[in-house]
Amino acid sequence: MALKVGDKAPDFQLINQDGETVSLSNYKGSNVVVLFFPAANTGVCTKEMCTFRDDLKIFEKLNAQVLGISVDMHYSLKMFQEKNNYNFPLLSDFNRKVINDYDVVLDVFAPGKFDYQKVAKRAAFVVDKDGILKYTEVLSSPGDEPNYEAIKKVLS
Repeated sequence: MALKVGDKAPDFQLINQDGETVSLSNYKGSNVVVLFFPAANTGVCTKEMCTFRDDLKIFEKLNAQVLGISVDMHYSLKMFQEKNNYNFPLLSDFNRKVINDYDVVLDVFAPGKFDYQKVAKRAAFVVDKDGILKYTEVLSSPGDEPNYEAIKKVLS
């Protein structure tokens, strides 16, 4: 069932790009922007993560931590982070539990071209200091980008 504003955000424990365990609950007391993206090193995913990298100071002023999540292995996320100088954690949902918990499973990515199966839909969630969802955006097309300004507005 799709998550909606006012729901409690499902907690998770995932491995970051450095192989360290990160939990959503680690950020209790701060706002968190949770970004799901289909695949590291793809065009729109790179553009989206670079936009958040470039605006990170804005999110920090809004007391918000940014977390990127994909089903890529943490080794791939490390290369993606280093290549693009991302200054926020990238988390591996390699076992696809969290994309199911957040109901953001994209059955087929790049159909007819690569047919990657069961990756994350592009989605953005804002979780407040108490773990409650204040913003949800799940995009139907992996080629679309989240509404960056709406995310900032919810945080301000």
